[in-house]
Amino acid sequence: MKAAINFLAVLLFAACAAGGAAAQDYPARPIRLLIPFPPGGGTDFVSRVVATKLSDTLKWSVVPENRPGAAGNIAIEAAAKSPPDGYTIVMGQSDNMMLGPWLYANVGYDTLKSFVPIVQVSVTPLAIVSAAQSALVAPADLLARARTSAGLSWANAGNGSLGHLFGDHLARSTGVQILQVPYKGAAPALADVMGGQVDVAIMSVASVLGLVKSGKLHPVAVTSARRSPALPNTPTLAESVQPGTDVSVWLGLFAPAGTPAAIVARLNAEVNNVLRAPDVVEKLTAQGVSPVGGTPEAFAEFVRADYERWGRIVKASGVKLD
Repeated sequence: MKAAINFLAVLLFAACAAGGAAAQDYPARPIRLLIPFPPGGGTDFVSRVVATKLSDTLKWSVVPENRPGAAGNIAIEAAAKSPPDGYTIVMGQSDNMMLGPWLYANVGYDTLKSFVPIVQVSVTPLAIVSAAQSALVAPADLLARARTSAGLSWANAGNGSLGHLFGDHLARSTGVQILQVPYKGAAPALADVMGGQVDVAIMSVASVLGLVKSGKLHPVAVTSARRSPALPNTPTLAESVQPGTDVSVWLGLFAPAGTPAAIVARLNAEVNNVLRAPDVVEKLTAQGVSPVGGTPEAFAEFVRADYERWGRIVKASGVKLD
């Protein structure tokens, strides 16, 4: 019995030593950073800022690879099925990892079991915007319009998006009528709001910030618990019409389950350094994006709670995309 215990102890020590050695040598070759969306969007922007800074400061080779499709699920599934060696990581986000398994019957991954969270990278709230000349200028105006026989027309980034599901949740919780108008992306939705075809759009702050600053859109409200630093004069829904509201688009890095803890810790430490760099902070905040950072454990706890929250919201909505 004692010999068996000693043997197990030797095996455990050897495994730990191997993991430590792997972390010391890491990375010995390029790291693929899978991006679930096409070039040019917010997720792509943040991913490339982080990848470029890692490459510039550490001389690592971090190669961004756009793998769009199926609402981001193609890249997420590819990451889940990659070798757990730290050489394939993915920039997951709230729209895909929190919603995909609840909306689709077969996504090819399990959000909580297929990955090890590395670090939360950024967060940006959703903004509800109206045309510059619209009478909808405050959160109370939204509910007032939604209580009329016509209801409130609500442009979102597509069926099953955060904006769609949050709008459905808002309608059910307040007893008002919100007419969902799905679009394939932010640009056509915002064009129709500015043209008066739709009352409001709900998109990330990063997506609307330029048009707000140019005076073409009016920010009615943001959906985070606190006001957005990018729109400090815009009220939150939680301040008046729906206390407790806290909905944002977040991005975070994940590795396949089984990736050595030492490698996860190395990635976490280096990305945290990147997110504290003044030039990175300046680039992100200029686009309405707030850097986050933190430990893998804190991010894992956050992901678990957010996943369960959106599961309740999706089930209550009855939305399925298969």
